[in-house]
Amino acid sequence: MGVRDDLGRDLADRGRPGGLQTVSVQVVDVTESGRVNVDWGGALLTDVACTDAYRDRRAGDWVALRPGVRPVVLWRVGPDPGRDGDAATRALAAEAALDVQVVRSATWGTAAPTGMGWQEATTPWIRATNDGKIELYMQVGTQTAPPPSPPPSRPPSTVTVSSTGAYSWRGGRLTDSYYAAQGDPGGVGGPLRGAFFYYDVAAQCAGKTVASMQLTLWRVQDLGPSGGVTVRAYLHNYTDPPSGQLALGDGPQDLVRLSAGAKAHVSLPAAWAQALAAGTARGVAVYSPSSADYCELNGGDLTITFSS
Repeated sequence: MGVRDDLGRDLADRGRPGGLQTVSVQVVDVTESGRVNVDWGGALLTDVACTDAYRDRRAGDWVALRPGVRPVVLWRVGPDPGRDGDAATRALAAEAALDVQVVRSATWGTAAPTGMGWQEATTPWIRATNDGKIELYMQVGTQTAPPPSPPPSRPPSTVTVSSTGAYSWRGGRLTDSYYAAQGDPGGVGGPLRGAFFYYDVAAQCAGKTVASMQLTLWRVQDLGPSGGVTVRAYLHNYTDPPSGQLALGDGPQDLVRLSAGAKAHVSLPAAWAQALAAGTARGVAVYSPSSADYCELNGGDLTITFSS
């Protein structure tokens, strides 16, 4: 049976009353391109296209799949997401409001202002905040009304530190790959180990309290098995790739399981986040001696969230 036969059966099914139109399948992973890998009754379909109706794609979603030679995910199956969407919209609106200078209007003239509640300011004071905003304070001679409450304190903005490179080692030597690889792909040389490198993680965290760090990873589509592979991670203490063997630090930690082409944002252990923030670790490595764990990884961006 070839593609022509598959297409014929697909068209025949659609043409019959009651023929198969859609099936419910579960999303295993979302790929870097925005497509998805799905589990259809135990079979893994990779790199499946999606319509625009399927938004906010996540692993674990149940979706309606139109089968065929070129299957397509049509929409998410489940409850109305409106309530969750409202909460997310309100959270974004509150965040945006904190970024806006809270001055309703500004004008001037040679006469005193008209209306109630005005106070004469004898000395203005002004300063810039750490996040580039302006604070204005007016010193008054006689206070005739209480001042407004100060704005709520907020943590520093989230920052993303891009990896300066991804590299791999085999047999104790740096390879010519620009991916971070783990596992044994077969042949001569044994298993691979890979790493992501950064220059300024500690500098970005100086004077701040780190709440969490997320590592962005995606599996290269055509390297390794199509099914899920567990990413086995370590810390390392290099700012640049060594020419000899890469020494591994704390680990391993099983960070995430990724199928071919999948992308994920993975929370690092709290102790790892603190080590990277303090500069006692410099980057993240991956390693496994097993052929079943062979995969190659791209990405490496660290998203850092602060609590103060």
